[in-house]
Amino acid sequence: MINRLKKSLYFSIAYYFRFFAQIQLNIWKPKTIVITGSNGKTTLLHLVESQLGDQAKYSHHANSAYGIPFDILGLQRKTLNLFEWPYLFLMAPFSAFKSPPKQKIYIVEADCDRPKEGQFLGSLLKPEVTIWLSVSKTHSINFKSLDDIAFEFGFFLKYCQDYAIINGDNYLITKQLPRTRVTTEKISKKNNLQEYRVLQNATEFIINNKEYSFKFLLPEDTFYSIKATNGLLNYLKIPANNFSNFTLPPGRSSVFSGIKNTTIIDSSYNATPASMEAAIDMYKLYPGKNKWAIISDMVELGEEEEIEHKNLAKLINDCALDKVILMGPRVLKYTLPNLQGVSLESFLTPKEVLGYLENNIRGGETIFFKGARFLEGVIEHLLKNKEDINKLCRREAAWEKRRQQWGL
Repeated sequence: MINRLKKSLYFSIAYYFRFFAQIQLNIWKPKTIVITGSNGKTTLLHLVESQLGDQAKYSHHANSAYGIPFDILGLQRKTLNLFEWPYLFLMAPFSAFKSPPKQKIYIVEADCDRPKEGQFLGSLLKPEVTIWLSVSKTHSINFKSLDDIAFEFGFFLKYCQDYAIINGDNYLITKQLPRTRVTTEKISKKNNLQEYRVLQNATEFIINNKEYSFKFLLPEDTFYSIKATNGLLNYLKIPANNFSNFTLPPGRSSVFSGIKNTTIIDSSYNATPASMEAAIDMYKLYPGKNKWAIISDMVELGEEEEIEHKNLAKLINDCALDKVILMGPRVLKYTLPNLQGVSLESFLTPKEVLGYLENNIRGGETIFFKGARFLEGVIEHLLKNKEDINKLCRREAAWEKRRQQWGL
């Protein structure tokens, strides 16, 4: 009953904040650039930020029908508790008329978690440039098909004013192109990505005979984001640098030193079919010894839940891992029966996973974490340097309380 009420009121309340955000946008008048798609948005935003620096304002930690209006208005949810909402409602009208940011470029990460969100955000932002690189089964519980997800993202093309950069290898995206009349740059791997290498603490790409090296573990599809960043710079007539200022937020394949001389790869921030495939394919190439993987559920997949967790088994089978640890009801029900030829353990809770790891790590293992259900709470107990805990995702008090409820 409560969830149905929340869904029915979601956009009605969001329009309240949107109304005042529109006033602030009209005062500010920035050159708005939307970064959208099912996955890879945050990496792309940070690649762009490494180039533009303080020339632009960025919608960090805000990508929804609430988050983006809050970001425009300068409002923040700090504790994720209900008592914050009266303050947010009260401050929105005052924030609408505040002095706008000094930057004249606004880089916005925009998602479509539910039907109508793309239209809601696209019509608010009316981006000068739209960058759209992916469509996958993210929050597919709210959509009937991938075509419906793509259609919702397509509103950012519909409302685009001047230029679009898209993944030309994705037919779901290219099918939406008739909805826009702007000049479009299509990015393709063919004849452009010449080499992709995964090292212990770095990733290297050779694109159009130019080498790009990053001190992070990045999936191969980051190629599209590198090309899109360069395309945006060409549009803005801003010279490129070597991405030396590039950083990533927590939980995106961060590498840490763990207890007993282990190497921990933390990819615990999210778990969608596309991000799971990209991360596991990257880990397949990682030059570690005694490679373990802790894989947990993918959530909000609706009717696709069974097939996607069975597909996950195929990815794991192809990865040649020394040990696989599954956690969660979905991977136990659908993934576990389809795994072959791997040393396997399975648990329902993160506390059980932590107990197994603490008792069975011998030393020198490479341990990769990917999935939902509080894996960051397991990782924090395995770090060699406890100050690295602050580099993990979900450090807010509300998440800390939830981890404690799970025995972490």
